[in-house]
Amino acid sequence: MGLRDYLRVAKRHWWLVVTSVLLALGVALVVNLRTTTLYAAHVTFFFTTPSQMAADLYPGSMFSTGRMATYAELLTSDEIVVPLTAATRTGLTPDQLRGRISAEPIADTVMLEVTVEDPSPERAMVLISALTTLFKETVEGLERNPEADGPAVRVEVVNQPHLAEEPVAPRPLDNFALAVMAGLIVGAGSAVLREVSDATVRNADALQALACAPVLARVPADAGAPSVGPFVSASNSARTEALRQVRTLLQTTAAGSSLKTLAVTSAVPGEGRSGTACSLALLFAETGQRVLVVDAELRRPRLAKFLGRDDSAGLSTVLNGSATVDQALQPWGAGLWLLAGGRPPPNPSELLSSQRMTELVDEVRRRFDVVIFDCPPLLPVTDGEVIAARADGTLLVVRFSRTTGAQVSAAVRALHGVNASLIGCVLNMVPRKNTDAFPHFDEYVAPPPERRPGLWPRWWTRSLIGPELIGAGLALIGTQLIGTQLIGTQLIGTQLIGAGL
Repeated sequence: MGLRDYLRVAKRHWWLVVTSVLLALGVALVVNLRTTTLYAAHVTFFFTTPSQMAADLYPGSMFSTGRMATYAELLTSDEIVVPLTAATRTGLTPDQLRGRISAEPIADTVMLEVTVEDPSPERAMVLISALTTLFKETVEGLERNPEADGPAVRVEVVNQPHLAEEPVAPRPLDNFALAVMAGLIVGAGSAVLREVSDATVRNADALQALACAPVLARVPADAGAPSVGPFVSASNSARTEALRQVRTLLQTTAAGSSLKTLAVTSAVPGEGRSGTACSLALLFAETGQRVLVVDAELRRPRLAKFLGRDDSAGLSTVLNGSATVDQALQPWGAGLWLLAGGRPPPNPSELLSSQRMTELVDEVRRRFDVVIFDCPPLLPVTDGEVIAARADGTLLVVRFSRTTGAQVSAAVRALHGVNASLIGCVLNMVPRKNTDAFPHFDEYVAPPPERRPGLWPRWWTRSLIGPELIGAGLALIGTQLIGTQLIGTQLIGTQLIGAGL
């Protein structure tokens, strides 16, 4: 997967990333609320070894540096903690006090920074002040040289005990930042894992590779379609336009070969097969052809409900001899007839495989320009394979993000097993915002945006500076100049008369 694939995965599963971040922020908020506020008091010690000669300075410095870890451990030993507990009288036990003292040697120096943390800032200062005096006396007492007068190591306080301005725990900003990073990592990992483990068909390229057949259209989902009959999308909807593309490609195929009977099927139920067959029949009827749509789903017939017609007589009654084709046909609009499924028979597979079914297919082929069969799904039962074998071509409907690749492959193998002609596939119910939805439909059919006029006219454009405007401007300038000359002449004349000339 490349960077563009990862971005596409993040866009598709954005809710998973957002949920992970929100959960992480919630955990951080709980941690911040439940964490006891701690204040830290600090002091810094400097260790030196008394020496009379300059040559002893470096060995003394190395001696002090090597003992930094020993001094850090000494701070939490009973030698320090027990007297400190008795001196401060804070109510803390030695073990509690030991857990609040920490020390960290400053790298490449002979200095040691000591920290005391406590929920009370006043108690932290009391503890660090008492610790400073006690630690200095203890180290100098332990490092006393019996052969020399005075300790072998001196402890100096270079940074006096002081309290940090902000609490050291909790750190809300740090916790929230860590939560955001963790949420993004977990969310992105979950999105990639979900994408990799998702075996459903999510794009046209994958469907074409699985079916080894062209994808005639990517039909978007239509939220505005009625839930009950007639199941007809609006004429100017993206779904209808995508199905018109299917109709055009089928007509092109029919121009080069005999394609009068079309079987519309799917791998499993719930892929929008019946709605696609019904809509295609309506679109073929719009072109002025005589179209018959046959509900070959004898187990669960639905086309009569979609088109608002009676289902008491249909294909099942014609096949068992209870009615003729003319008696079962029901007109629907101009150029469209419906042969409903009829009452569900006890032996649908046998009826569809009978000689009477072959005769019926030949009869409707002669009487109509286009015959569309709404076939049962291929994997649960064999009824769809029987109809597909008798039709001139088969259209496989695959539902976006629901039908798996294994189901598509099994459906294609079933069609090839009966020598059915698979014309192509339809990727159905594609989300409108998906990249595989019907491209640029909304942008094309939407009215162009109105341009709002600016506050100031664009006087420098050619449309405003025309010959008429230029001529009018020159005429106005000439008039002003002439008026100025006349006024000037009158003024001169008045001055001359006033002078008595």
